[in-house]
Amino acid sequence: MDVSIIGTGYVGLVSGVSLAAKGHHVTCYDINEKVVDSLNSGIPHIYESGLQELLISVLNEGMFTVKLISDRTSLENDLIIIAVGTPSENGKIDLSYVKQVSESIGKYIKENNKSFVSVIVKSTVTPGTTHTIVRRIIEKTSGKKLGQFGLGMNPEFLREGNAIEDFMNPDRIILGHDDTETLKLLQELYSPWNCEKIAVNTKTAEMIKYANNSLLATQISAVNELANIAAAIGGIDIVDVMNGVHTDKRWSPILPDKSRIYPEILTYLLPGCGFGGSCFPKDVQALQSKAYEVGVEPHILDSVLKVNDNQPYQVIKLLKKSLIDLEDKKILLLGLAFKPGTDDVRESVSLKIIDYLCKDKARVIAHDPIAIKNAKKKLDNISGVSFTKHWDVKLPEVDAVVIATKWSEYKQLFSKDNLQKIKGKIVLDARRMFYPDHFPDSIYLSIGRS
Repeated sequence: MDVSIIGTGYVGLVSGVSLAAKGHHVTCYDINEKVVDSLNSGIPHIYESGLQELLISVLNEGMFTVKLISDRTSLENDLIIIAVGTPSENGKIDLSYVKQVSESIGKYIKENNKSFVSVIVKSTVTPGTTHTIVRRIIEKTSGKKLGQFGLGMNPEFLREGNAIEDFMNPDRIILGHDDTETLKLLQELYSPWNCEKIAVNTKTAEMIKYANNSLLATQISAVNELANIAAAIGGIDIVDVMNGVHTDKRWSPILPDKSRIYPEILTYLLPGCGFGGSCFPKDVQALQSKAYEVGVEPHILDSVLKVNDNQPYQVIKLLKKSLIDLEDKKILLLGLAFKPGTDDVRESVSLKIIDYLCKDKARVIAHDPIAIKNAKKKLDNISGVSFTKHWDVKLPEVDAVVIATKWSEYKQLFSKDNLQKIKGKIVLDARRMFYPDHFPDSIYLSIGRS
């Protein structure tokens, strides 16, 4: 198929190169000339494992290109995918980009004589957005009614750091549609994929995305609250508790040969310092706002967000118990991205911890394998923080080490040389990469144990 995708952000670019790799001719559009030129040269402006290699491959095969978009742009294809950002504004999603693009598409439909154009929303939008806001804008600017053009919603379920793998090998694909012709086009688009495909209306497709992320976020906050309770009681390690919980056959089913299946969902049932990123906080807040808008008081979502907002401060409380006063104490913070495998620092818990530490006049030395550049932009107005490319050389001079992101390279903290450097010092493992007996000569602290 010939496909147009408007937006070359995380979702648009990953979707574009993956669709092209499956045999579609894809044109991505962006308003930033530097981004367009960079992508056409095979250099992505975002980090994602395997992305650059796949981008170069589809460019060389002539299956993918990027163009600059303007008011005069002819989108050419019969299938147009909207993949622009929907940032959060006071807990609600900002639909300004979606509205602008919808208006441009409406003008394109009006000015071109194509018999039928289907518009697919891939941006994350609250339930009802596609069928109401997007449809009305396109109808107004095109002079046509739904049925004369198509409308669909195809949510993404991409985990940053695993996005290419998730797109190429999905567990399911949601085919949201408000007309039968769009469903046919979506079925053709995803015909190269052999997985379960669920056809629903656009409102349901939008709700599936929010329900999915809200349930995962709920599990994280629930375990973090249990961890805080366990630590306050004392004599309990929440990891031991969760190991016992995980062996419930409803979480890890027992096979006929008595072995177990340990599903990935169990990774969301571990204690930590909170969730961040571009999806969970924004999506839970957006669904929370939507609930109040339609007259429902979302008690659980309110609590999920409240627990998560407070969770980064657990790190500060643990440090204060051991160091008493944080003023002028040197803290090495390992990890700035909201999760390993990405340079994304949006809603990163690490940045919140740094903010708390600097307010207590601690001196923070921060490290991340790839996210320092993005973190510097976010922390531009905060004094008391510096950055290092080589975290291990800083170990002798700091009072405490905080592991805030679970990068595999931080396993080297357990090396013989590094153990000697942190002898007698605090190791606060906020992501449970280690066990207490790994650091017999250090003060090992973690969330969920006293």
